[in-house]
Amino acid sequence: MSKIRPDFVTGVAILSTGLLAGAFGYGAVNVAATFDVVPLDVRLTFHTALMQRNGVVMQTAMALAAISSLALALLSRGRPRLLAGVAAALVVTSFLVTRFGNVPINGLIKVWAVTTAPADHVAILDRWETYNVVRTVAALTAFVLVIVVSRLKLRDRARQLEA
Repeated sequence: MSKIRPDFVTGVAILSTGLLAGAFGYGAVNVAATFDVVPLDVRLTFHTALMQRNGVVMQTAMALAAISSLALALLSRGRPRLLAGVAAALVVTSFLVTRFGNVPINGLIKVWAVTTAPADHVAILDRWETYNVVRTVAALTAFVLVIVVSRLKLRDRARQLEA
């Protein structure tokens, strides 16, 4: 059985956490901001359609980011291990916030798109946006930590080659 290459795992972790942070970041900066300036019926219709497309893509990105960050932690030592472990925990946090924060509200939005929004819909949509910011910051921080881990590992390798 072949040995897992740490460089490959590092690359996958950088790519997957970067894609996750980028997707959430784009959504927070562009999509969510656009939701605030369009009529409610447009937001609800678009939000519902977007969530149907996002489900598989974002779940796959979160799973790959979590697994690769955890693998990076297991293949590392010292500070890189700790940082990669924190990155994995942050990716899991983004998943949990999505699953237990955003997804239930997405279900409400789906119903509102074909009926009417309740009187307190603004507060509920504000809560969705708060969850969105939390998961975006968690994913972005995980990405930065994985980059830091990769730089630390490169520095350590360079030191070993000099010795």
